[in-house]
Amino acid sequence: MAGKIQLLISAVNKEAASLAQQMNICTDAVIVNQCGRYGYEEMERDGHRVQVFSMRERGVGLSRNTALLHADAEICVFSDEDIVLQKDYAEQISKAYQELPDADMILVNVKVASSRRTYWNEDIHRINYRNYGRYPAYSITVKREALLRANVYYSLLFGGGARYSNGEDSLFLRDCLKAGLKIYSHTICIGEEKERPSTWFSGYHKKFFRDRGVLYHSLYGRLALPLSFRFLWVHREEMCREIPLRQAYRWMKDGVKEARR
Repeated sequence: MAGKIQLLISAVNKEAASLAQQMNICTDAVIVNQCGRYGYEEMERDGHRVQVFSMRERGVGLSRNTALLHADAEICVFSDEDIVLQKDYAEQISKAYQELPDADMILVNVKVASSRRTYWNEDIHRINYRNYGRYPAYSITVKREALLRANVYYSLLFGGGARYSNGEDSLFLRDCLKAGLKIYSHTICIGEEKERPSTWFSGYHKKFFRDRGVLYHSLYGRLALPLSFRFLWVHREEMCREIPLRQAYRWMKDGVKEARR
């Protein structure tokens, strides 16, 4: 039987009690609220402890690391303020770890709009360097001790509120693989995303492509340039409607060069 399960939630300018109800929190939780002030409060929800840390600083990586540092459960579940959880999410996650006793981390399903979907687990399989890049933070459940032993944390350079706009989840999972964590996907679905405007995406423009170039160097090193071109070619109909593919590639190359410096 898996041990205690705890949500680690990154939020921006939220009222804690309303958020706990909106998300349907049914376990212990740590909420990090980026709201322009410092503070701490604690509440009880259906017999579970919900801790709320308010902070002035912005950055999704910083908020996830802060939540992890205050976590104390055996299994941690990363989540966001726009996720509505199913009532039985804790039971489903516990059962998944019983089925995969050697797993350090299990990536689970969360329903999202088709336009935003990057993955959907149709079966249980091992995650490796070929298939880790599609998973967002809200899919991640992890044994806390395994993560602490691996000494892996979220990057402070990537993600909403950071210097570079996205890619923090891919970097985190890559680092977990490098540290030797055993990662699996599972078919359980623990909730659904409530649609809202993106906190980081504002269109396919110079910053988007430069930031992607920086990310690709961080992820792929010497393969960053050919994989940058492959990325643009595969997504050219969506991303290069207004920006020519050649220009987008130049901007990604600029990002790769920036990362090299």
